[in-house]
Amino acid sequence: MATTPTPAAAKAVAPPPRSVLRDPAFLRLWAGTTASGLATWALPFVLGLAVLHRDLGAAGLGLVLAARTAGFLAAVAVGGVLADRHSRRAVVLWSALAEAAAAPLLAAGLGRSLVLMTAAAALAGAGQGACRPAFQALTAETVEPGRRQQANAAMTMAVRGSTLAGPALTALLAAFLDVGALLLGIGALWLVAALVPGRGGAATTGGDFAAPPAPRAGFRTEFLEGMREARRHPWFLAGLAALAAVITLGYSATSVALPLISRDRYGTEWVLAAAVTAYTVGALGGALVIARWRPRSPGRAAFAGLAAYGLAPLSLMLPVHPLVVVAAYAVAGIGIELFNVPWFTATQREVAPDKLARVSSLDFLVSYGLAPVGLALIAPAIDAFGVTAVLGACAAACFLVPAAAALVPTARHFGRPSAAPAD
Repeated sequence: MATTPTPAAAKAVAPPPRSVLRDPAFLRLWAGTTASGLATWALPFVLGLAVLHRDLGAAGLGLVLAARTAGFLAAVAVGGVLADRHSRRAVVLWSALAEAAAAPLLAAGLGRSLVLMTAAAALAGAGQGACRPAFQALTAETVEPGRRQQANAAMTMAVRGSTLAGPALTALLAAFLDVGALLLGIGALWLVAALVPGRGGAATTGGDFAAPPAPRAGFRTEFLEGMREARRHPWFLAGLAALAAVITLGYSATSVALPLISRDRYGTEWVLAAAVTAYTVGALGGALVIARWRPRSPGRAAFAGLAAYGLAPLSLMLPVHPLVVVAAYAVAGIGIELFNVPWFTATQREVAPDKLARVSSLDFLVSYGLAPVGLALIAPAIDAFGVTAVLGACAAACFLVPAAAALVPTARHFGRPSAAPAD
């Protein structure tokens, strides 16, 4: 006797993952990052206003900014160890509170005590340095792996948007407030960064690295453990080398040469302002693209994006129309985020979660630490060899070093080919 076959059950289709922008925990973290970015980019502008108002001399401005950088570099490695040793949320809280406390000290020393301002700037830099790796690790705790690339793109958009909005908002407020009040406003932004982010830990951090808790070693031992973890990933070391070349040579060369060429070749400050703005706008566009784009070889695509920075010094070498220079800077901005976002995402995926902040601190040490070195070396090199030769060498390095890094084992996918989530 024939029976009617039972219809096959329709295969359940998994709903698309919810956008990270609808996650309240991530939105709180994003708001804190945005506030810290606005405060970070506004401070040099406000101190520049103090010079214009004769509350601070040019030499004093240089000393204060140098103290801020020194504080950052001294604290970023410490912050990485602390964020792996203790609660990442607590490190964000206390480091941002240190930044907030530095703001009224800067205001108190304005026009009265350069020593106080220098000490306050060092405290502000230390707070910022301790905050960076903790924020990076807290993102991995807050967002599950499948949505981290979108989350990192949103984070970098907050940072890039701050570079545009921070000085612009400060200039607007300067029409109504004095420099001391603006410094207090920067302190208020750091209070937002300290208090708004929630506690991480809701997201999984990867089952491959689970390990039983072990007794804590000394600070130096834990920092060296982070370096050993970084060396375990050839793609990470290759990326650091490529990043170092682009920052030390490419970024530093264009920072020195662009104002000179804008003045001497084009006879206007417009090229300087337009190129810098185009770079930031391009970076925002690159973050929008990479939030959704999943290339088949994410590592090689990222290194190609990093190499695109070579177009900036190349455009300054040649007697081209100023719009070509502006376009080159826009492409460089797009490329830098096509590198940054997958780089951050891969680090959060591949590095052992209990060492993530320490490895991230190495990234920030390179990113922030080499720029002053490059700036100090490029100007004497231009005096010795000429701007065209220096720009040509720097452009070549920007193209060749990332290309070589892309050939390193595991660089094609920034880790294991099967590890990249298909979000």
